[in-house]
Amino acid sequence: MTDFGAIDALLAGAKKEVMLPPAEERRRLREGLNLSRAQLATALGVGASTVGGWESGRDPSGEVREKYAYFLEGARTKLDAAAAAEAPADEPGDNDPAGAEQAVAPGSDSDDVDVLPAPQPCVLCGQPARHQVEGFPQHLDSAECGAVEPVQAEKPVSEPALQQTSRQLAPAGRQSQAARGVKVVPVGRRVQAASDTPDLIGSAVAAALAEHAGDVEAATAALVKRAIPDAMALLDHTRKGGRYDIVAHPWLPDILRKQSARGADQVWEARPKWTRPELPAGQHEVTALDVNGAYLSALKTHLPLGQLEHSTGDHHDRRRAGVHLITPPVWDHDAVLPNPIGNRDEPGPLWVTEPTLRLLLRLSGPKYGLCDPPEIHESWTSGATEGLLEKFRIALKDARDRAIGEDDEVTLEYVKQMYSKFVSTLGESNYNRELYRTDWMHLIRSQAFANLWTKAFKAYDEGLMVVRAMGTDELHVIGDWRAVFPEGRGVTEVKVKDVYTVGTGQDQPMQAPQSPS
Repeated sequence: MTDFGAIDALLAGAKKEVMLPPAEERRRLREGLNLSRAQLATALGVGASTVGGWESGRDPSGEVREKYAYFLEGARTKLDAAAAAEAPADEPGDNDPAGAEQAVAPGSDSDDVDVLPAPQPCVLCGQPARHQVEGFPQHLDSAECGAVEPVQAEKPVSEPALQQTSRQLAPAGRQSQAARGVKVVPVGRRVQAASDTPDLIGSAVAAALAEHAGDVEAATAALVKRAIPDAMALLDHTRKGGRYDIVAHPWLPDILRKQSARGADQVWEARPKWTRPELPAGQHEVTALDVNGAYLSALKTHLPLGQLEHSTGDHHDRRRAGVHLITPPVWDHDAVLPNPIGNRDEPGPLWVTEPTLRLLLRLSGPKYGLCDPPEIHESWTSGATEGLLEKFRIALKDARDRAIGEDDEVTLEYVKQMYSKFVSTLGESNYNRELYRTDWMHLIRSQAFANLWTKAFKAYDEGLMVVRAMGTDELHVIGDWRAVFPEGRGVTEVKVKDVYTVGTGQDQPMQAPQSPS
């Protein structure tokens, strides 16, 4: 006998899947309330990249779909109500106060003005303001805003008057900070008071030290554990107002996928592991230099913005970036300089990244003339920019510089872990599920290798003898290296890792030290 009760229960529990607006509408509703993806993700219990995926066309399912639909409907209702409240019932006349206020609102968009529960500093003049425009406190009435000059009747201005104005403005640089106004920083197409910019790194360090009662080791260990999510939160913060969306989980070609569980993909990063085969006769003092912040510097590289697209032919578009199948040129300078593509045993074509290709193209040009141009067979690329991670890089660099200046080893180690783990977990990693860009990981790493090669060439070009180049940050040289590289702990400086002597002083050529196995 059929169990009709079970069928009735199934029908009672079944419900039609809630509809969601189009992807572009979802983003518009979130941004209309000045909410970041991270804020919405926290409320829904998902990752910021997941929200980014929903706004790129993917759909959630189950209970989280209902929560997301509830948010979107609530956001639409709130925005519609705000727009209706601000729209005047009749066309304001010349004596209408509302019309007057709209006419003098300094740079505001009438469809995104909110009343603040408590006055906040105006981003234009720094004085308390009762409204915010697109999330930024501002005076709506120019008469209240100290940064907006009152409108006066237009009249001709004589040349002496202009000269007098110039004399009045000239001493402004000697005024006090209060007289000059509020220092601002760019946030998207608007500006924000610099004092309102949160110091996420400093706040995290202070909180960790407070939580562990000043125990430096315990606080450092806690910060290292959260380095990846904190780096992603910092990235999200520095991308606010950015011109480009970051595609968190794009489709990737097979060449960027591992061939086996413990294997590697097909992209060659050009990691150097080179030792000069022979040194001149005699005894030599070799200095092993350590290049500071190699991965941090490599964050400044051409990164593809969107999903990679396939193309064929021996052509390179500098407006795009990605990976390329090339036949590398013959390298005839291995006796004095490492090969730009690293140590490779197998001949023939190979997949290289944008930094490696650009380095080879540069070295084949008239300025260097060190090799022939590589032959490009096919490419996977997307439109690119070199500044995609620039604010992220600068925030980390500034924090690192401050930590060095203040002898703050906790912050220094925390920042190092943030950028190094950010790079190492961009690929197929279980530790970072917010951003999955294997192509970025390869590009950033190979940019670090290309940067090291460039330092090796600079040393050679300035008369030093290059003995070894390894990884991202190790360069061994013979000669007065301080005349070539500044010494220190800054990102643009180098420090001494080791000093050792090679040779017996006998008058015969000798083998250079070999790389460890």
